[in-house]
Amino acid sequence: MTGDLPTSGTLVLAGTPIGRVEDAPPRLAAELAGADVVAAEDTRRLKRLTSDLGIELRGRVVSYFEGNEQARTPQLLEALLAGERVVLVTDAGMPSVSDPGYRLVAAAVEHDVPVTSVPGPSAVLTALAVSGLPVDRFCFEGFLPRKPGERSRRLAALADEERTLVFFEAPHRTEAALRALAEAFGDDRRGAVCRELTKTHEEVRRGGLGALADWAAEGVRGEVTIVVEGAPEAGPVTDPAVLVALVAQSEATGLRRKDAIAEVAKRAGVPKRVVYDLVHKGGPQDG
Repeated sequence: MTGDLPTSGTLVLAGTPIGRVEDAPPRLAAELAGADVVAAEDTRRLKRLTSDLGIELRGRVVSYFEGNEQARTPQLLEALLAGERVVLVTDAGMPSVSDPGYRLVAAAVEHDVPVTSVPGPSAVLTALAVSGLPVDRFCFEGFLPRKPGERSRRLAALADEERTLVFFEAPHRTEAALRALAEAFGDDRRGAVCRELTKTHEEVRRGGLGALADWAAEGVRGEVTIVVEGAPEAGPVTDPAVLVALVAQSEATGLRRKDAIAEVAKRAGVPKRVVYDLVHKGGPQDG
C-alpha cells in the first residue's frame, strides 16, 4: 500500500512598496515571516525591507532574478511540490509585472500548485491614476526596445492604439524614448512622465510629448513611468493615396508587403482586397 502523496504548497506573489515602506500591505510582513522559502530579486533589498518591517525570516532565502530565473524555477517548483509555502518578492511592486515571476507562475499552474498574491503597490496603476489621462481602458507595454530601429517599429505598431499606454523607462533613456514617442504619435499627443512615485522627490510632468522630450533633455533621475494618451478614434480611411502611403510606411518598418496590407486594412477599416488592388494594380479593377 502506497502512502498518501504530499499536498503541494502555495506560491505567494507578494507586492512590495514602490517607495515608502509605510505603503506595504499589512499581510506582507506575516507572509514573509511565515514563509518556508522567500525568493527575492535582490536579497540585500529584502534584508532592508524585513528590517524596516521589524520581522525576522524563519525560512530560507534564495535569489531569483533575470539572470538565474530559468535555472532557479525548477528548484522552487520542487519546493512547492514538496508542500512548502514560497513567497516571491521583487525590488518594488508586483512580481511578474516587468519583473521576475512569470516562469514560476506558469510552472506552478502547469503542476496544479495554488497561486495567490498579497496585493501591493503598482507603479503602473499609480502612474495611471495621477497622469490626468483617461484610465477606463489602458494597456501596459513595459520597456521599449533599446535599439532605435526596433523601438520605431514597436511604436509604429501602436500608433493607432486608442487605449492609454503605459511604459517603464530607465532615466538615462527617457529623453530618447520621449523623442521616439513624439515622432511616432505627434508632438502634441498628451503624456505624463511620472518620476520617483510615492518617494520624497516624486514628480509628475504633464504635457505634449514634444515638450516633455525637451524637458527630459536636461536630465532625468529616478524610477520613470511614462503614460501616453491613446490615439483619437478614427473612422474608415477611404482615400486610395493615403492607403497606399500607409502600406509603404508599414513596409518601411520591416513588415512584409502581405502583412503590411493586412495591417493597413485592419487599421483603415476596409477589406484587404481593396488595399491589395490599390497597391498591386493601381486601383480597384472592373470585372
